[in-house]
Amino acid sequence: MSTTPATLENFWMPFTPNRAFKAKPKLLVSAKDMHYTDSDGRQILDATSGLWCVNAGHGRAKITEAIQKQAAVMDFAPTFNMAHPLAFEFAHKLAGILPGDLKKVFYTNSGSESADTALKIALAYQRNRGHASKTRLIGRERAYHGVGFGGISVGGIVRNRMYFGSLLTGVDHLPHTHDPKLNAFSKGIPEHGADLADNLERLVALHDASTIAAVIVEPVAGSTGVLVPPKGYLQRLRALCDKHDILLIFDEVITGFGRLGAAFGADYFGVTPDIICMAKGITNAAVPMGAVAVSNRIYDTFMQTADVPIELFHGYTYSGHPLACAAGIATLEVYEEEALFKRANEIAPYWQEAMHSLRDAPHVIDIRNLGLIGGIELESRPGATTARALEVFDRCFDKGLLIRVTGDIIAMSPPLILEKAHIDQMVETIRAALKETT
Repeated sequence: MSTTPATLENFWMPFTPNRAFKAKPKLLVSAKDMHYTDSDGRQILDATSGLWCVNAGHGRAKITEAIQKQAAVMDFAPTFNMAHPLAFEFAHKLAGILPGDLKKVFYTNSGSESADTALKIALAYQRNRGHASKTRLIGRERAYHGVGFGGISVGGIVRNRMYFGSLLTGVDHLPHTHDPKLNAFSKGIPEHGADLADNLERLVALHDASTIAAVIVEPVAGSTGVLVPPKGYLQRLRALCDKHDILLIFDEVITGFGRLGAAFGADYFGVTPDIICMAKGITNAAVPMGAVAVSNRIYDTFMQTADVPIELFHGYTYSGHPLACAAGIATLEVYEEEALFKRANEIAPYWQEAMHSLRDAPHVIDIRNLGLIGGIELESRPGATTARALEVFDRCFDKGLLIRVTGDIIAMSPPLILEKAHIDQMVETIRAALKETT
């Protein structure tokens, strides 16, 4: 297979400055364990698990073999009015690690689809149980819930929203939880800001609880720069949702499958939502897949109140795709056999100290971490937000390290198989890149 494409002209790349990339392309041609190999044959240490998704590391033989075996047996089967065994087997295995009574699983193909599916389920659930006035959705500033119209409506990233019209109506937002004045350079969960959850009371007073269907938040906001919730914040939000009969949705596309050292962020924080969105690490990114888990109470309401044979008018051609289910089953087995969630939890303290060792590096104005997530915020250049971080990104890549930047924040989420030596290399490379950046 050629490592150099005939042309770069036809692929419109997502979330990428296409003109800049095509002037200086970065092409990855293979991957194994903690490393990519680029088209020049260089080893690139992966500090981002691809895109927050390759939690078990690259090129896992067990997952590859499961996909190959299933492709040879049956490449596709529809799940509209029929199904295949792996879809049920994988749902059962997922139910075994999901928190609380979230035991019913609806398959999607991505985190974006999971977010939109969760919102639709929430709205339909309220209608089915006789609360049709509950149609309002509450998101949060600086949140990312994918790129579907539902997700960008409840999301809070300006450029994801500003180009696409009025979006969904009946949406409001809680304030974000980032407070650098009180919580800068916090190690782990910040101390200050639990009271920010009380802004839900303000929205209830404005709209009335009888109109609000659901609140959706990420346990840790990853894509917007690693915003860790303050101590007690999620617990307070859960209590307020219970008080006002509002569903609580956790978007765990990033925090699910060991990223915080537990199966889900819900487990880490000890807060069980009504609905969980999943994707990314669900198949170790070997085959695109997502899922939404709902409580038995929500599922039973659909089964008991439906006035037509089809209880939920929603789904995707590739829901529960056989290859994705095979990959998902194998992925869960790898997580369990290698105790990767426990391993992430055990190495997290070393990760934390290594991240915060960069506090004295040039341009650094804040560092945030939780589990195996790290965010290093840089001072922005006047009138040139993101420019400094993009230069650091390029320098790190040239030095053999893949990081991710969002605004002027370096965001990292390495595979759970990393060793201390990998962490040391990441920190040393970032420090060197920062020293070379003005």
